[in-house]
Amino acid sequence: MSESLTPQPSAPETVPEANSYVPPKWRTEPRFPDGPAPDPAGSHHERRIRSFQPRRSRVTTGQGEALKRLWGTWGLDIDGHSVIDLDQLFGGRGLPVVLEIGFGMGEATAQMAAADPATGILAADVHTPGQGNLLALAERSGLDNVRVANGDAIILLREMLAPDSLAGLRVYFPDPWPKARHHKRRLIQPEFLDLAATRLAPGAVLHCATDWEPYAEQMLEVLTAHPEFENTQADGGYAPRPDFRPLTRFEGQGLDKGHVVHDLLFARRGNVSPNE
Repeated sequence: MSESLTPQPSAPETVPEANSYVPPKWRTEPRFPDGPAPDPAGSHHERRIRSFQPRRSRVTTGQGEALKRLWGTWGLDIDGHSVIDLDQLFGGRGLPVVLEIGFGMGEATAQMAAADPATGILAADVHTPGQGNLLALAERSGLDNVRVANGDAIILLREMLAPDSLAGLRVYFPDPWPKARHHKRRLIQPEFLDLAATRLAPGAVLHCATDWEPYAEQMLEVLTAHPEFENTQADGGYAPRPDFRPLTRFEGQGLDKGHVVHDLLFARRGNVSPNE
């Protein structure tokens, strides 16, 4: 049980020369010519170990129409070519911006955006049906504080966001990669925290949630050990689920099966942000 996008930084893998690289078919055939690109960063960035698995599930008519109609206004491809002006992206309204990595079908994202219209949510994922669904939800509810990013969130953080530009970072139910040989694919690692700390403003909160106990323990360990982050909980442990994080259908299914959900809220050292 996990969200669809949880990229993590790790040592680059050995790759073929650019002129010999042949991308998989799904990366080269656009399903929506005016919508999200199949592989926006292409081969001009290193082909590193990925911790997400793009899913080619069916796009409904409504999701497809939302992609065609709204992508040019509310969507962006993570191509790694330029730094985003976040204020301009959200209409020049001076909104603090929170990055959400992995939003599934977007229901929780839409609920959080509706509950806090004074905060912009930049939601990143690679799941095309989820992208279309979130755009449709945003349009239906009149949410102009949501933008949808398509592609590798690590490239987004590293290449396209300015230092200290984020008011928060949310990683809800990332893939736990339960097999030991796959633990290197987990998102919450020291290297990811190094990068995230440079993009979060002082006091901004990194909020993680998982229903996989071993992963929660690893998250708590690496976050506690990182010099740039401080646990918002006085006892140094997990946090109660904050009111602003909705109880999703996915989470409810896990709770019905006896899963325990752990929330972790760690602030980048500095004054605590009011946005988390």
